[in-house]
Amino acid sequence: MVSIKTAFQAVLRLVFGRAPASQETGGATVARAIVPIRSLGENQRPRILKHLLALDPRDRYLRFGSVIKDERIAKYVESIDFQRDDVFGIFNRKLDLIAVAHLAYAEQMDCEACAEFGVSVLPHARGLGYGSRLFERATMHSRNEGVQMIFIHALSENTAMLAIARKAGAILQRDGSESEAHLRLAPADLSSQLGSLLDSQLAHSDYQLKVQARQFWRFLSAVQEVRNGVIDAQRRSAP
Repeated sequence: MVSIKTAFQAVLRLVFGRAPASQETGGATVARAIVPIRSLGENQRPRILKHLLALDPRDRYLRFGSVIKDERIAKYVESIDFQRDDVFGIFNRKLDLIAVAHLAYAEQMDCEACAEFGVSVLPHARGLGYGSRLFERATMHSRNEGVQMIFIHALSENTAMLAIARKAGAILQRDGSESEAHLRLAPADLSSQLGSLLDSQLAHSDYQLKVQARQFWRFLSAVQEVRNGVIDAQRRSAP
């Protein structure tokens, strides 16, 4: 009979790969944090725009290949087709998007079952592996959607993006100032399907908890304002 612990570890292994709950580093076991990644829709378009507008010129240059102004970013966000493409995001406790990935499916490319991956992470959230985790999530989702290959177009100086692709096993080709990486995907299986389902449920629960927490703190803030107003009124009316 399989123990509960063994079954739970098997589920984690399906979701998080070879290192479900920990990673080996020089003989030591280091816990791997679970990062809730939520699929974004039309209602999150304003938050996506806010996220991209927070990128400085250098970050915009690396993300889009040129230093684009706010107006072009707004047009880009408005042009995202949520019916065709997939967008994933990581929220902080204030429900701000600190990392966003856009998985754009091919329309006119030679490869019909292809998708292009792009990602951006705010400066204060870097160094935590969010870009890699978003790529893993996009890869798993792509497999379940029947995508056979993921492309990444990036500037050659965008070492962080290229490192993500290289770590995932993608083949890199450099052409001067630009580079392209492509990763051939395995067909969907039970692992990718179950992993995607559990990831979605985890992200949904995490988001709802953050929404409730935000509402609770707003309620407390309103109560405190009323209380301060009552105290101030009492002091003014005191003889």
